Amino acid sequence: MKRVFIAIKVVPDGNLQRIYSDVKYLLNSEKISWVDPSNIHLTLSFLGDIQDAMIKTAGIVLKEKCSGFGEFTFNLKGTGVFKNFRDPRVIWTGIDHAEKLMKLNEHIINGLRGAGFIIEDRPFKPHITLGRIKLLKDFEALKSAVLRHQDTFIQEVHVTEVILYESILKFTGPVYKPIGIYKLS
Repeated sequence: MKRVFIAIKVVPDGNLQRIYSDVKYLLNSEKISWVDPSNIHLTLSFLGDIQDAMIKTAGIVLKEKCSGFGEFTFNLKGTGVFKNFRDPRVIWTGIDHAEKLMKLNEHIINGLRGAGFIIEDRPFKPHITLGRIKLLKDFEALKSAVLRHQDTFIQEVHVTEVILYESILKFTGPVYKPIGIYKLS
């Protein structure tokens, strides 16, 4: 069994790195598990712990659904939190111009369901996770740090492929190992 998810790799440019560093600095006294910049990605679907046979099936679905879909772009824009400022769990940056991204996700999810995967039935909220809040003392500092960048254009992301990753949980943080890369052209 391997812990597996499907994602789009995002390589942070200078603006994303600057905003990430700014938010991290403003919240440096809080208990937040920050995503390593080399691990930044947009999750399309988390498949969980699955057997090798299902990993192979996921690869077949991804090859079929990604091939010929076509490359596209979306923008990273703004920062926010999930759940809310009273009970924050995740600090994120948002996605703008996501029409093709939404179609790709729907295309992949339908293929996975057709192949027997059980996928959560909740709306897809595309975002990039910057940090997961473990314990927060200063809610106003969080609000200030996040609202400071809530409408900021961050960067354009050009999507050429979808990656099937294995997530290996380690004490030092997760390691994401590509299992398969599926070109969109």
